[in-house]
Amino acid sequence: MSKFMIAYYGGERPSTKEEGMAHKGKWKEWIESLEDKVINSGTPLMSSKLITLDNVQDDKDSNSMNGFAIISAEDMDTAIEIAKNDPFLQMKGTIRISQMMEM
Repeated sequence: MSKFMIAYYGGERPSTKEEGMAHKGKWKEWIESLEDKVINSGTPLMSSKLITLDNVQDDKDSNSMNGFAIISAEDMDTAIEIAKNDPFLQMKGTIRISQMMEM
């Protein structure tokens, strides 16, 4: 089995507490359905900085990465099928799936 990172970009925030709780419920169901394929169920990212050799600045890109999860899957096609069911997509977000290299 290979490891894959699901990276979350953009998306709409729930407009009410009830919407937030409903989304959280969908997310929990999705995570539980993955059983032992989940390595990291999700890590939200709070803030980020862009760093170059000469500069450090705030990341103000509205579509910057805002979280990630890590799963295991047989191959990229299987990982894609898992990611296509992620409730984050219902929030009009974008997902990038990347195979991770073991070092």
